[in-house]
Amino acid sequence: MEISDELLCLFSAEVRDDGDRYTVEIPKREVDTGSVEPGTVYRVALIEREGAAAADTASADTPASTDGPQPPVERGEIRYVEIEDLGKQGDGIARVERGYVIIVPDTEVGERVKIEITEVKSNFAVGEVIDDAL
Repeated sequence: MEISDELLCLFSAEVRDDGDRYTVEIPKREVDTGSVEPGTVYRVALIEREGAAAADTASADTPASTDGPQPPVERGEIRYVEIEDLGKQGDGIARVERGYVIIVPDTEVGERVKIEITEVKSNFAVGEVIDDAL
């Protein structure tokens, strides 16, 4: 399945029957991290959870998944990014899947650079330019 770069957030939720309508709740963390703003209209895609029956009958010793979506990058990963903004310290800011922020020092808005991810946190990563001739 191909996931659009326009994806702001990804989470699992139950569809709740509220009588004359059905509701899908957005986790508070998606609003807290700035992925979603209350009062704004969004397109929503629903994807059937693969292996739902298997997950529902999983044994008690199966490790629980971590809370919330995982960062879309890993340390050591190589990415091509475009610097969209500058942070408070003057570092370049690139955004990738779900609006996840990558801080890229020594870059300027509009630059397209090849980076290596050097540090990964839950809400941002740091990348180092390895090629700026893009």
